[in-house]
Amino acid sequence: MSDAQILRTVLDRWKSAVDAHEPDRVASYFTEDAIFQGLHPYTVGRAGVAAYYAAQPLGLTAAYEIRETRRLADDLVLGYLEVEFDFADRPALTVHLGVLLSRTDEDWLISHYQVSRLN
Repeated sequence: MSDAQILRTVLDRWKSAVDAHEPDRVASYFTEDAIFQGLHPYTVGRAGVAAYYAAQPLGLTAAYEIRETRRLADDLVLGYLEVEFDFADRPALTVHLGVLLSRTDEDWLISHYQVSRLN
């Protein structure tokens, strides 16, 4: 499987859970010790990821485009993406997202997630 295919597999699951407003399912695609940096102070672990997405408004959806990928090791894939978050009641927000995927015994999971807003 190519690096882009690995990213798409994991991020399609993430997107599906975000779009369905299922924060626990979103968190399940992260490692137990994932570093998560949304647009608020960072957190570590699945509980923080779930809390972040639980606080997001209903109707939030995500669309992403992969910009770059790098295979850092056999079990590590880096992705740089552009993500547009659409809201039911306000204008869309476009961000840049860096993710590091780690191959675990379970599957490929997100071990680092960092959003940045570039104007």
